[in-house]
Amino acid sequence: MGGVRALARISATADGRGGTALPVLESDGPLALRRTRGAADEARVLLVGAMSGPLGGDRFAVEAEVGSGARLGVGSAAATIALPGQVKDAAHYDVRLDVADGGELHWLPEPLISARGSDLYVTTRADLAPGARLVLREEQVLGRAGEEPGRLTSRLVVRVGGRAVLDQELACGPGAPGGWDGPAVLAGHRAVGQLVVVRPEFATYPVGPQHLGEHAALMPLAGPAALVSAVAPDGLRLRRALDEALALLRPR
Repeated sequence: MGGVRALARISATADGRGGTALPVLESDGPLALRRTRGAADEARVLLVGAMSGPLGGDRFAVEAEVGSGARLGVGSAAATIALPGQVKDAAHYDVRLDVADGGELHWLPEPLISARGSDLYVTTRADLAPGARLVLREEQVLGRAGEEPGRLTSRLVVRVGGRAVLDQELACGPGAPGGWDGPAVLAGHRAVGQLVVVRPEFATYPVGPQHLGEHAALMPLAGPAALVSAVAPDGLRLRRALDEALALLRPR
């Protein structure tokens, strides 16, 4: 069984002075972590791809843990491109996020692009304590410009206090179950994304469902959380829709 194995780990804790420390910032192979300038109370980290990939057979994993009183923002330096490789096995990219009571995580990576001939399984799992906060954006673009997509299977799971508030899976591209490109799913669009916002105050003051433009919708979840789902013809218009939704959900 071939392919590259890579793991990146981040741990954020309150530093006792009103800021956030990063006692763990470890990465290897094609995954590189870099601390960047953040706000006074927030640590910011960029995930930098040091190599192409994930390719067929690769197994990448990123783990982030945010302690009580810590604030962490994580982004990426560029889009991630799933590519075919010499190994015919599917690639796997696993993200695991844990946020303690009083912790806050903004997980805002650049899009994932599914190139022709690739086969990638992406799993993102976020486990939050009841008093944790999360902003999570997920964007997927099917194919580069003028290109048919590869196969992409994506699962997103969010738990608050051990209870699942969201567990959804979407498979697109060659070999995916029929109907993925039909009117009930992507309707011919090539960019799809989700925005999940978790705040304790949503338990008392939940957001209401509403349409956000022609191809985006805001839905309350069964817990202190809200979900925005959007499709668009391309990644630029998808980002614009999700940015507008995030501005709507910011605390007033």
